[in-house]
Amino acid sequence: MDNIADGLIMYLMLVSLLTFHEFAHAWTAWKCGDDTARLQGRLSLNPLVHIDPIGTVALPLLMIFLPASLGRFIIGWAKPVPFNPNNLGHPRRDDILIAMAGPAMNLILAVVLVAFARVGLIFHSTDAAELFMEAAALSLLLCFFNLIPIPPLDGSHVLRNVTNMSYETYANFARFGFIILIVLLQIPVFRQTLSLVTYGTLDLLGRIFGVY
Repeated sequence: MDNIADGLIMYLMLVSLLTFHEFAHAWTAWKCGDDTARLQGRLSLNPLVHIDPIGTVALPLLMIFLPASLGRFIIGWAKPVPFNPNNLGHPRRDDILIAMAGPAMNLILAVVLVAFARVGLIFHSTDAAELFMEAAALSLLLCFFNLIPIPPLDGSHVLRNVTNMSYETYANFARFGFIILIVLLQIPVFRQTLSLVTYGTLDLLGRIFGVY
């Protein structure tokens, strides 16, 4: 029961972090001249408007109930924020900025959460510090996971612009994105690499803020 409770706490963390992630996409798109996301109600911190049935509900909850040998690894994604490239002043540059806004938000949140963990330690609240560090780790995991260049993840938009891939080719690629991601998540070395980068960065932040 404790493992399930811990998993559900992490799930609530995930939903909150994904909400900020998608808000960052929508806000950046709006600042770049496109209000498509705003008009569709996506410029919001309401989690309900960003939920993706697979990435926000099915996959994360499934991973909570996976065998304990997989640890507390949990990952997911939200519904992609729509934007109209025709409204952007510099389509290629702005597309990359919009895509990177989500991971950047998760990195910023991780820094803030580690700082809160340090405050928790100052007030001798180790439980609060541990919770903040777990949330920071999850935020970093989302940051690095979303940099993977596979649709619907943010890194795929960078790949499309860097390689000058056509929207048609990208759309065909995106049809298989979910399948590729689910397969990748079953590969131990993939999860181990993602975990190594995530906790390596967390360790660095922890040392900078004096948590460790």
